[in-house]
Amino acid sequence: MKAVIQRVSEASVSVDGTVVGAIDQGILAYIGLGHDDDLIQARKLIDKILAYRIYPNEEGKLDRNVQEVGAGLLLVSQFTLMAKTDKGRRPDFGPAMAPDKAKALFAELVAYANQQYQPVATGVFGADMRVQAINEGPMNFILEV
Repeated sequence: MKAVIQRVSEASVSVDGTVVGAIDQGILAYIGLGHDDDLIQARKLIDKILAYRIYPNEEGKLDRNVQEVGAGLLLVSQFTLMAKTDKGRRPDFGPAMAPDKAKALFAELVAYANQQYQPVATGVFGADMRVQAINEGPMNFILEV
């Protein structure tokens, strides 16, 4: 399981021209699910995202997490994160979890995130989404569990 997280000033996800999820300041997290991933890993990933210290303290040191600053969390499913890219000129999506299993696991991941923290917003699993974000920093991190 992988996530690319971005510290954002604002972010939103639209499907067919309609905003389906949006946050102001917070973390935009793209989530990739692999064949062997499960709910235990999903919970670990959410816990890691919520605790990851990417906000500055009074001295400017990255020492605060999204919960401490009261920012939002926008979760977007992204199977392309699981692609193998080490050979050739075309990504191999074989390592990604099958869509039906991934949809169920992503829903459980979102439910867990909502139990642990608010506000949480999401895109629509499997939809053709348009993501808009203002990345602060820019600050992007790849997290794996």
